[in-house]
Amino acid sequence: MELSVKDLSISIGRAHIVRDLSLQVGSKQFVGLIGPNGCGKSTLLKSIYKVLKPDSGEAKLADMNLFRASPKAVAQLMGVVGQFNELSFDFTVRDMVLMGRTPHKRMLDADNAADHELVERALRQVGMDTYAERSFLSLSGGEKQRVILARTLAQQPKFLVLDEPTNHLDIKYQLQILNIVRALDIGVLAALHDLSLAAKYCDYLYIVKGGCIVADGVPRDVITKKIVADVFEVDCEVYTNPVNGELAIAYLTEASSLT
Repeated sequence: MELSVKDLSISIGRAHIVRDLSLQVGSKQFVGLIGPNGCGKSTLLKSIYKVLKPDSGEAKLADMNLFRASPKAVAQLMGVVGQFNELSFDFTVRDMVLMGRTPHKRMLDADNAADHELVERALRQVGMDTYAERSFLSLSGGEKQRVILARTLAQQPKFLVLDEPTNHLDIKYQLQILNIVRALDIGVLAALHDLSLAAKYCDYLYIVKGGCIVADGVPRDVITKKIVADVFEVDCEVYTNPVNGELAIAYLTEASSLT
């Protein structure tokens, strides 16, 4: 399932956050958004999954106009893992994950055996099955993030939006989460802050600065010493890791020359 975003502009108050931005995510393609804090990545994603209304532009998931479709229709196709997962009311971990089945239910439909099997499978995938009866609010930030991913897996999305999904996670679970997402074999649009993880997992990258795309391409073409310096204001060396052949970034501690 493909995502197409064309000429999207978004303002919050009087601030223009995203400016005439266009991008594409192909079927089964893992596409990353990278850029400094405040560049507009999360604002863009929130518009795509209908939390923020854009000023102009369009976004289509296959033939569905995301801005005109109902939230339920969008949720039947698109899953979302966001940055912040705080709640005012408490639920058990199992009940949180069971909410992922809601878009596929009619009003007053009861949860059935198939729903519960999907929930148990999702909890096992993220290593949270032994926490099923725990209070969600009692969990650490990283544990909450894994539960939210499990909820999204139970939703059985055809497309996935991730807003910095590895926030609060130690390296073991960062790799686990992105391996799980990669193995889903569906279209993914992910905002990532770790350039090494973006290079490792993404098929294609869009680099965002000041609400605009300033570069796009495969990771080896856009994660370069010059682009990292221009966009992130950090000096680095980019090289091929001799152990696994992957792209690697070494940040230099003395970045004063860039300021």
